[in-house]
Amino acid sequence: MSRTPLMEAFRLAFRVGVLFSVGILCSMVLNPLQIQHRVTTLSMFTWWVAPCCGAAAVFIGLVYPCVDDCVGHGDSAILTDWTSVMRCLVVFLGINQASVSIPYSDDQHLALSLAAMSLGMWFLFDRTAYGFGLGISVAALATFVAQIFVFSDFYTYTHPDFLFVRSWLPAIFFCGGVTFGHLGRKLADVDLVPLNMHEKVE
Repeated sequence: MSRTPLMEAFRLAFRVGVLFSVGILCSMVLNPLQIQHRVTTLSMFTWWVAPCCGAAAVFIGLVYPCVDDCVGHGDSAILTDWTSVMRCLVVFLGINQASVSIPYSDDQHLALSLAAMSLGMWFLFDRTAYGFGLGISVAALATFVAQIFVFSDFYTYTHPDFLFVRSWLPAIFFCGGVTFGHLGRKLADVDLVPLNMHEKVE
C-alpha cells in the first residue's frame, strides 16, 4: 500500500529519533566504562561525545537498509525481529565490556580475540557479503575519525599501539556497524500507520 509523503517523513523522523537515542544511550554506557578501566583519558562529561555517537548510529542505521534496497535481501540468512535486535545490542555491549575488563597477555592477543568475536557477531546477525563490506567500511571510517580526534587532542587513548589508537578499536567499530545496521533494518520494516489508516488514505 502506498504511503503519502507525510507518512514517509514521519517514519523517517521516527527512525532517526530511535537510532540517535540508542546511539546516545550506548555512548553513556560505554564511555564511562572505558574511562573507569583507564582505556581513555577523556572526561565522561564532555558534551560532544554522545551526540557524535548518536549521529554515527543514525548514519549506519539509515545506510544499511538503503544498501539492502539496492542489492536485495536474497543472500540474507537471518530474519530481523525485535528479539534479534535486542540480542545484538546485548552482544555488542558484552564485547565492549570484554575489551576493557578481561585481562589479556598483550594488545595483539586482545585484538585477535575481538576480531574473532566480531566475525561471530556478523555471522549471527547478518551473514550478508555486503553487510560484511559495510562493517569493514564503518570500522575503517570510524577508526580514521578517532585518529583525527586524537591528533586534535580531543581524545586520548592510554597505551596506544596502532596509529595513536588501540589495535582492537576497529573490531569494536565493526561490531557497532553490525549492531546499528541490524537495528536500522528492523526500523525500516516498521509501519507506524495502522492498516485501517492506510485504507482511509487510499
